[in-house]
Amino acid sequence: MVPMATTSPPRSSRLRLPSPRRRRLPRRRIRRAATIAALLCLVPALISYAGALTERSDTSVGIRTVEWLRDNGARSLVNRVENLYYTLTAPAKGGPALRALPHQAGAEPAGTGPAARARSAAGGEPRARVHRRRVSHAYRPRRIRPVIRPALPGEGVWRPTFAGASGSPPVLITSYRPEPAYPQLVAGVAWIDTHRTSVSLYPGSVEPAVDLPSRGPMEVPPNKRSRLVATFNSGFKLSDSGGGFAAGGHTYAPLESGVATIVRHRNGRINIDAWRGPATAPRGIVFARQNLPLIVDHGQLNPNLSDGPEWGATLGNAVLVWRSGVGIDRHGDLIYAAANDQTVSSLAQILQRAGAVRAMELDINAEWTSFITYRHRGARQPANLLADMDRSPLRYLTPDDRDFFAVYLR
Repeated sequence: MVPMATTSPPRSSRLRLPSPRRRRLPRRRIRRAATIAALLCLVPALISYAGALTERSDTSVGIRTVEWLRDNGARSLVNRVENLYYTLTAPAKGGPALRALPHQAGAEPAGTGPAARARSAAGGEPRARVHRRRVSHAYRPRRIRPVIRPALPGEGVWRPTFAGASGSPPVLITSYRPEPAYPQLVAGVAWIDTHRTSVSLYPGSVEPAVDLPSRGPMEVPPNKRSRLVATFNSGFKLSDSGGGFAAGGHTYAPLESGVATIVRHRNGRINIDAWRGPATAPRGIVFARQNLPLIVDHGQLNPNLSDGPEWGATLGNAVLVWRSGVGIDRHGDLIYAAANDQTVSSLAQILQRAGAVRAMELDINAEWTSFITYRHRGARQPANLLADMDRSPLRYLTPDDRDFFAVYLR
């Protein structure tokens, strides 16, 4: 049997199989794989964000979102957006003058109480009267001289807040218009008699972001509220200020030389000054809280107040925003000040005019600025220093995110 002849097909008609190296995935599969990979990369961020929203907090979802973005790589973006927002919403200069100061709910009603009776008997507001006290301290701050004239009724006049103390009031508050270019702007100022009070520093649930053995109550302890006369906000987040933190006699973030520091000594004395000690707080110090350089020193404004980067990475020095600060006068008493639409320089001038010889900036933005007084024992009838402060006067009577100061009657 003769085998059949076979013929090979033409070379051009042969089926060409693609080489494995040349085989290409469809574009749809590539896009799908990229989408899955991107989603997998987002999982840790989503878990972190969900944790930030579900953790116990006294702030809104919006504030927690901004803080989460700032702490997770979007700091510069958040700062640019905030700067743009405050620039676009900055108040216009000029406008009609106020006819009356906004009511300060925490102040003793005018014409009532022992302080008013003493003023009436003396024929007006004393400037530097000497009062006989059970303690050796004998001082009452002078009325703050008006910046805008004619002065409004009660402008710069100190009024007591706490009704449960005998003798001289431990806390006085007032308000005044600090800037002629903005005649409707009002600053709130408080004076704290450190010889009649003691000051405590309490960590919050989030700040300071240091390894503490215990966060403590994160609010004013209920068993201490019978002597509570005031509370006020602390400084920047440590990650923004680069400062140190010591509490309960232990240092949890190293204290930086030259940084403005509010300090309480074991004998109860309070001081505000540029830190000149070691990185670890000495034994005689109960707490030390740092925040940026001094804004007032030896009664004079810091000459570097126009240096933006020196005042933190969030809003710098020149953006008009809610700002707060605390100073110490020549008698060793504390002066707190807060106002909306302030630069670092204008805040320093408010504290200087109120009598501070050294002062430091505290926290800024409406969400963090608080000074609260308590009319009666047991933290009853709390009131904000200024009516337009954003946070509730109940703020520090429940756990708070940020560290804060509490002032007690001795």
